[in-house]
Amino acid sequence: MLDFLLTSLNQTSGINFLLEFLCFILGILSVWYARKENILVYPTGLISTGITVYLLYLTNDVGNMLVNAYFSVMSIYGWYNWKYSKSDGNESLKISRTSTKQKVLGIVIGIFTFILVYIIYMLFNIKITILTFIDLLTTAIFFVAMWYMALKKVESWVLWTLGNVMIVPLFVSRDLKLLSLQYIILTFLAISSYLRWRKMSKI
Repeated sequence: MLDFLLTSLNQTSGINFLLEFLCFILGILSVWYARKENILVYPTGLISTGITVYLLYLTNDVGNMLVNAYFSVMSIYGWYNWKYSKSDGNESLKISRTSTKQKVLGIVIGIFTFILVYIIYMLFNIKITILTFIDLLTTAIFFVAMWYMALKKVESWVLWTLGNVMIVPLFVSRDLKLLSLQYIILTFLAISSYLRWRKMSKI
């Protein structure tokens, strides 16, 4: 682990390494808070995604940069929704499963996002390769996952797990070692969180 961090430090400018490390810590904290259904998921996530947008801008990673910009906006929405929305009358928002309508909307949002980011790639003359195709796909998956998270839906963790597994090779290829390690950790947290939320949704 120490060798990994030292290698990353040697290959990255000091300020960018510190930003990546801060993003690394806050990103994991954010998912941990989400797992515990703690509203601190959003302020920690908001700072983390803001830093990630900057880091991805430096690597010209348009797709994931857009995802994290969207995360920042959705963090504000989710923060409000978790704090003020009600599930049943006077009860606070509860963990639950997606309805058929929400599943359909999720698919529509995913397809729309894929097409939109594809068009943006064309406008920026970004060549579509296997890696950029995976980038497009994970962008769509994460868009839907973040919306489901704001609604406290169990299925959000299924999408987080799938997207995290797919995105690790992208960060490795762009030499974002700490972000790669972060998403490996986030994958295990997402699986654990899914099991926890699934159990809570049945209570």
